[in-house]
Amino acid sequence: MNADWLIPVLVALTAAAAAAAAAWLVIQHAPKAIDAYENRFTRLTQSHTRDLFLSLDPKAAFGINLFAMIAGTLAVWLITDSVLLAMLGLVLLASMPRIIYARMRAARLKKFDQQLPDSLMMIAGGLRAGLSLTGALHHLVEEAPAPLRQEMGLVLRENRLGMPLDSALTNLARRVPTTTTILVVSAMRVANETGGGLAETLERTSNTVRRKLQMEEKIDALTSQGKLQAWVVGSMPIALMLVLNEIEPEGMHGLWHSTPGWIALAVIVVLEVVGVMLIRRITTIDV
Repeated sequence: MNADWLIPVLVALTAAAAAAAAAWLVIQHAPKAIDAYENRFTRLTQSHTRDLFLSLDPKAAFGINLFAMIAGTLAVWLITDSVLLAMLGLVLLASMPRIIYARMRAARLKKFDQQLPDSLMMIAGGLRAGLSLTGALHHLVEEAPAPLRQEMGLVLRENRLGMPLDSALTNLARRVPTTTTILVVSAMRVANETGGGLAETLERTSNTVRRKLQMEEKIDALTSQGKLQAWVVGSMPIALMLVLNEIEPEGMHGLWHSTPGWIALAVIVVLEVVGVMLIRRITTIDV
């Protein structure tokens, strides 16, 4: 009796059983994983939006992020026909909220530092006019733009609720952990505790902060070419791969659809990231 047909049947049955087991595992564990990711995402979103003084529904943000992850991954897979690139796109889309938050927080901290010199001069003027420190801060909150208005307003609210002004200023330095803010808070606390000329101290601090910001802007202008070179050099291999993929798709097929090609892509990604980080580290100068 010829049993050649038995081997394909057994292979098909084994594959079907493996697919069924994988589907059962996905059905059993996917909801739990999604719930855990949602809880973590909403908790981080609430913390980030509170730090940025934004009103954003965490559940709506989670829905948008989940839809972008699924749609973006499917789009990359359909366009490139590469599972590896689709997974890389999924990882990138999953990390996009953190990247967006980091950029928004960095921009907010930079804007806060830029608003400090004028705000210190305004507080010093209020002190010279006979106002107390809390009265000068209240006047500043009424006149200053965001984000300085929001942060100083929170300092005043904490003080009205019974927190000492020194502790409220310490919380400000914790929320805005820049060297400029720490310098200003330290000067205000020392002058307030020792009873010295707070107006003169704030004026000197304002001049110091202004010179520091001017020096930082000058350094940024001098190192901008090096930072641009990092992105240009880093993007050239990627652009070259895309161009070669259009010109010679058969020759590039092994890079996208084979294990050695995936290893080469992983090495390229690691070297790209290390190179860009090294160049940015060289061109980043702390003042």
